[in-house]
Amino acid sequence: MAKETGKKLIAQNRKARHDYHIDDTYEAGLVLTGTEVKSLREGRANLTDGWADIEGGEAWLHGVHIPEYAQGTWTNHTARRKRKLLLHRREIAKIEKAVSTPGVTLVPLSLYFVSGRAKIEIAVARGKKSWDKRQAIAERQATRDVQAEVGRKIKGMTG
Repeated sequence: MAKETGKKLIAQNRKARHDYHIDDTYEAGLVLTGTEVKSLREGRANLTDGWADIEGGEAWLHGVHIPEYAQGTWTNHTARRKRKLLLHRREIAKIEKAVSTPGVTLVPLSLYFVSGRAKIEIAVARGKKSWDKRQAIAERQATRDVQAEVGRKIKGMTG
C-alpha cells in the first residue's frame, strides 16, 4: 500500500469556535489502538463533548467519541476512553500555566491525518458569554451585508 501524504480531515469541532475565544492552538499526536485508527480511517469521530487536561506532566484527551470498529473482535476499544496526547515538555508546561488561570480550558478543534499519522489540534480557550456570541453573529451578518452590497456595486446593480 502506498504511503499517505497530505492532510485528511476526519472531524471538526465547529461548536468550539462559537462557544470559546481561542487564545492559542497546538498540534498533538495521539496514542491510539489499532481498531481506533481503523475507525478513524473510515472518517468516524465526534469531538463535540471533548476536552483535554494536564495530569502528572502528561496531556490527556477526554470525552472524544471514536466509535468501535465494525469488524473489530474482542480487541475492540471503548468509544470514550481517555487518550494520551503527544506534546513536547515545554508545550505541556506552557499549556499547564495557561490552563491554571480561572476560566481557561483546553478544547479539541479538529482531528486529522498528516502523512498517515493521527493528529489533533487543541486550543487554549476562554468561554464566551451569551452577549459575546450575539455580538459575533451580528458582526458576521454585517460583513455579509457589506460584501453583498460591494458585489452589487461592482455588477452595476445599484438599487
